[in-house]
Amino acid sequence: MRAWRVHELGEPVDVLELEDVPSVAPGPGEVSLDVAAASLNFPDVLLCRGEYQVKPELPFTPGSEVAGTVTAVGEGVDTVREGERVIAIPKFGNGGLAEETLAAAATVYPIPASLDWPAAAALHITYQTGHLALHRRAALQPGETLLVHAGAGGVGSAAIQLGRAAGARVFATAGGPEKVQVCRDLGAEVVVDYRSDDFVTAVKDATDGGGADVIYDPVGGDTFDRSRKCVAFEGRILIIGFTSGRIADAPTNHALVKNYSVVGVHWGLYNLMEPKLIGETHDELIRLHAAGEIAPLVSEVLPLEDAPEALARLASRGTWGKVVCTTRAAA
Repeated sequence: MRAWRVHELGEPVDVLELEDVPSVAPGPGEVSLDVAAASLNFPDVLLCRGEYQVKPELPFTPGSEVAGTVTAVGEGVDTVREGERVIAIPKFGNGGLAEETLAAAATVYPIPASLDWPAAAALHITYQTGHLALHRRAALQPGETLLVHAGAGGVGSAAIQLGRAAGARVFATAGGPEKVQVCRDLGAEVVVDYRSDDFVTAVKDATDGGGADVIYDPVGGDTFDRSRKCVAFEGRILIIGFTSGRIADAPTNHALVKNYSVVGVHWGLYNLMEPKLIGETHDELIRLHAAGEIAPLVSEVLPLEDAPEALARLASRGTWGKVVCTTRAAA
C-alpha cells in the first residue's frame, strides 16, 4: 500500500515522500482500516516541520483523522467489526495520509451510510473540539454572543455551526471578502474582515458595548491580545490553538479586573482522561448532522497524491473550510 512518509523534518512539499510500504496487521486493541478519505489539519503541517508538541519517530506518516472501512480487528476488540464504516484517529506515526492505517479501537466510531466519505473525514476533530469547547469548557448558553476567529477555516466553520445550533448569536472574523462571505453563508450575524476592519469595535458596536460572552480563538498572538479588549464581563476566551505562530501572554491582572476566564481546550487529552465523553459527543454530532444543523464545510476533495501541495496552501491560509484527500477505497 502507498503512504506519505517523512524521513527528515521540513515543509510538507519538501519532505513528504509517497512510498510503497507493507501492510501491518492490527495488534491487541487495534483495528486496521482501508482509508477512503483523510482530512487535512494544521497539526499535520507542524508534524512535518517538527514543531508539534508531540514528535513521532522518523520516518512517520502524518494525517490525524480518517474515514474508511474496517478490514481487520485485533485481539480483544468487540466495539467495531470488519466491514463497518467508521471515522478514526490513526495510531500516532501511522497516520491517515495513506491507503491503509491502524487505529486504537477506542478511537474508532461508526458512521451512518448517509454520511459520505469526505464529510465523514471532516466531521471528527474540528467538531469534537468545537462541541466540547463550547458546551463543556465554556457552558455556552442560548442568547449569548459567540465570537469565532478564523471563521472560514475548518475549525472556525465548525464552531460557527455549533454556536448557531446552540442558540447563540454568532460573530466571526475572516481574512478577505471570499472568506467573509463563507462565514455569512454559514449564518454568522456579524462578520469582520480583519485585514481591513477592527473586530474589537465591531463586536462592541453590535453588543451595545457589552462584548462577546465567548471567544473561540484558534489563532493566538495579536488576535488573543485584541480579544481581551472585547470580551464581556464573566466572558470566556477559549484557547484552541496558535495558527498565528505566536503564543500570547495572558495578563492575570487584566482577567481579574474584567472578570473573564481564559480557558484551555485540549481535545486530544479527553481521549485519555475521559474517552466516554468522546463517544457521547460523537453520538450528538451524528444527531446534529442528521437534523441538518451541522454539515462539514468541505471546500476541496483531492486525490492522495496532492496532499503535500494542499498542506502547503493550508499552512499559508490559502484554503477555506476543510480539504480532504481521497484514495482508491473511496470508490
